[in-house]
Amino acid sequence: MSDRPRFITPDGFARIRAEYEQLFGTERPKLVETISWAAGNGDRSENGDYIYGRKRLREIDRRLGYLSKVMKNAKVVDPASQPDRDVIRFGATVELADEDDARRILTLVGEDEADASAGQISWLSPIAKALVGARVGQERTVRLPAGERWYEVLAISYPEAARSAGSES
Repeated sequence: MSDRPRFITPDGFARIRAEYEQLFGTERPKLVETISWAAGNGDRSENGDYIYGRKRLREIDRRLGYLSKVMKNAKVVDPASQPDRDVIRFGATVELADEDDARRILTLVGEDEADASAGQISWLSPIAKALVGARVGQERTVRLPAGERWYEVLAISYPEAARSAGSES
């Protein structure tokens, strides 16, 4: 992972921080306790709790290191503060139609929070790169491994800014 800033939404950053805190504050201490208990049971070479615990501890430590780097290099960008809501930028939720009139809704998010099955794609993906800067009604061609496809932008939306506790509807 390079040390360049990695754009992420506030929700994505919160999920990564929550995962880090869960692993570091809950799972890891329980696992260390289990490993200590298992180590006291004698022969470690055939002790499944000890062997599995050490393996799982290495996995958790690797994940914690990765999450720590992500948080260190994260540049939180709030899509709700996007001034020009008529143009596709980072954090936009976009409704598209392809040449077969199949419709899909995608949200452009940071690479560390992308989840294609949930419609959240990295803003660095080929389709996102092709869409950035487009407006409703425009068509964009995307080069994919399966060939070129074109998409028409049907709608663009951004999350609303969080309202202060004292404001009225």
